[in-house]
Amino acid sequence: MEEEAVIWKSDTDSMASVLIGRAMSTLLTCRPRKLDEAISRLGSPSKRGSIVSLEHSLWFLHSYIKEAAEKEERLDEILVPMIEHSLKCKESKHGNQAMVLLNWLFQDELLFQALARGLADIILRKEDRYIALGWCTLVRSLVEYEITMDQFSNNGIRKIYNAMLKILCSCISRLSFIVCNGSTVQDGFELPTRLSVAAADCILDLTKALTRKASVTDVSSRRSKSSNSDASNLPAALVPAAIGEMKVKPTSKSAEFSNKLEMELLLWDHIDKLIILVQRLLAWSRKSRPLHAKGLEQVLKWLQEIKEHYGCSQDEAGSKVPKAGVLLLSSCWKHYAMLLHLEDKKFSQQYKDLLDQYLSAIQFYTDSDSKQHTKNTDTGIATRKFFLNCLSLLLGRLDGKQIERTVTEYGMQISRALIPQLCCTDEDVIDGVVCIFKTVIFKMNYSSSGSSLAGTRQVDSVLPLLLPLLDERDGTAKAVVMLVAEYCSINPNGQCLDEVLERLASGNALQRRNAVDVISELIHISSNSVTALSHSMWQDISKHLLQCLGDEEEIINVQASNLLPKIDPLLVLPALVRLVYSSNERVQSSASDAMTALLKNHNQNYEVLCMLLDSLSNLSQSLGLPKTSGDIEEGSKLDTEKVLGLIPEWSESVQDWNLLIGPLIDKMFAEPSNATLVRFLSYISEHLAEAADIVFHSILLHMKGQKELDESFFTKWESKTYAADDSMKLQHSLFDRLCPLLVIRLLPMRVFNDLNSSVIYGQLLDQVVVPGMFCCFYGLFLSFQFNVTSR
Repeated sequence: MEEEAVIWKSDTDSMASVLIGRAMSTLLTCRPRKLDEAISRLGSPSKRGSIVSLEHSLWFLHSYIKEAAEKEERLDEILVPMIEHSLKCKESKHGNQAMVLLNWLFQDELLFQALARGLADIILRKEDRYIALGWCTLVRSLVEYEITMDQFSNNGIRKIYNAMLKILCSCISRLSFIVCNGSTVQDGFELPTRLSVAAADCILDLTKALTRKASVTDVSSRRSKSSNSDASNLPAALVPAAIGEMKVKPTSKSAEFSNKLEMELLLWDHIDKLIILVQRLLAWSRKSRPLHAKGLEQVLKWLQEIKEHYGCSQDEAGSKVPKAGVLLLSSCWKHYAMLLHLEDKKFSQQYKDLLDQYLSAIQFYTDSDSKQHTKNTDTGIATRKFFLNCLSLLLGRLDGKQIERTVTEYGMQISRALIPQLCCTDEDVIDGVVCIFKTVIFKMNYSSSGSSLAGTRQVDSVLPLLLPLLDERDGTAKAVVMLVAEYCSINPNGQCLDEVLERLASGNALQRRNAVDVISELIHISSNSVTALSHSMWQDISKHLLQCLGDEEEIINVQASNLLPKIDPLLVLPALVRLVYSSNERVQSSASDAMTALLKNHNQNYEVLCMLLDSLSNLSQSLGLPKTSGDIEEGSKLDTEKVLGLIPEWSESVQDWNLLIGPLIDKMFAEPSNATLVRFLSYISEHLAEAADIVFHSILLHMKGQKELDESFFTKWESKTYAADDSMKLQHSLFDRLCPLLVIRLLPMRVFNDLNSSVIYGQLLDQVVVPGMFCCFYGLFLSFQFNVTSR
């Protein structure tokens, strides 16, 4: 009998599973409107017949869930099909039958508790990624029921909304685990998976919903039409009213107030999960959304600060209840959560309204603080910082076309709202403003040829507003320096750079210091940018920096001396060689420092070294120097030691002499009468010795290629019938033959100590006689006693 009972129960369960499967298939495949109408026609059933209609399927579903709830059985056969259906509906972008069913079933408290707890249990229990993805989709629909159910009756969900939130919020820890383990690494940056995106958005929806009952106005329901509106027209929800210690005033609706506080406390209980979530969002945004990431950095910092500041406050009874912190978190997180979504279909329709509100609020509170002379108080700064964070998060989410339209329509309004913030004493505020300007205002108008003329003109009109802020040395000027440099780097006509260079030549020392800071930042930006400055712009920069070497302000000529080595040597090295011989000692010193640094920066570049030697040689051979050459007296003899004396310091930075020795020896053979080159080689003789094989190889190749002198040269020389050209040819030929010996003369004696060197001594036939013969030959060579400098 027991076996028959077990078999009968098994058959009954199988039949129930088949029937509920058919019922769910029928209900989830019909049209949502038809399903809603069938629910509205439901009455008390007179009998249970076969499932031949929607009404019968609905009653069977209701009875099945009720029975399972009473027996405390799992409802996977009901919830899993709903979860899978929700995901399919999201992908196909139509249908919300599961929501219609749940809205109806939630009207029964018993069924609601069973379904809600069963739904929470599924995400905690099942490891299936597809189920988890559908779960997040279904829960987001439940939380946003007013949007997903806008065409249907939603009394069921509305009635139990807060109770549903409490149950679903128990899953935030599981969702946080999914978010933390849902990243892939690509090119050194973390990117989210599809499931981690869904889990993150689900956490945002759940926590944002906990702020719904706060006594503030919904941001989406109000829009400020004018930047000159008074406080009554501003979105009250944007004001972080709990920045100071607030006392909550009980209302007559004590139950509503108690429920509101309970939701806010539940949000506070999850502040650690919010911090973890923002950390992951920040990691995912660094590569593709830098401005949004900047806003996330500030949100993360803010969360950590309020947790530390308010987390240990206690009430009179001694229990830990962070009163002000709870209110602050609720009022601000409502808007942060809305702006942090990774997938939000409503955003494209809302962002202009939000932009209006944030700009109006920034302008209003800036004007208000200015009138009350409190612009740098903690409360005033925190309020504006909140709006600025929201603005960064908002603009950072826009795609290219949206940003272009936004700058065209709101460019000047954004600029006028942000520029006064540069005078704030808070570095976070200044950094946020600079990031918005660089990422949105400047880049979008010059980054592509498709930028509108109106948008470009708007950006050009910002420059006159920024330049006056460069008249002082303060935090504002420091921020404006970065903005102006960024603008110069993308401004194709050079107008911005001309304005900066004009200030660099100003009689105002503060203007000059700020201007050279702009040039420094511009050079830094250009070195890391694909888009290079034009050649003419680099010429202008070089010219003015060279002039700064004689500036009365030591900090300016030192900075100019540090910047010149970062510029193309072709533009600055010849001029630096001339300035080393200036009669102004300050110019001499600065030019020498700049030249040494430049040579070190290009210590493996033979072309730069050749440029130095040619410039010095040309200057040395000049019969007269122009008056603009650095105050050198005309006709004076050039002391090459002033430049060549810098060579030992430079030579210490060279890592691979093999790259330089060969070309230098070849240049010596090409210009055998170049005394400057000979003096230079004498300064690096020890390094020549280290590459002796290369030196001797070059000498042998050169000597093998020499042609014998024509006897007619000597005949003409003896008869003194040679022409001027013949004299030059003979002189060149003589230098050409002496040059290899001269190079050998420059080498240290230790080079010849290796008697086994085949390059120096050849194949020794007699180990005693031949070395002696070579030494005799070398002694004869030394007896010539060449005077290098007299040549």
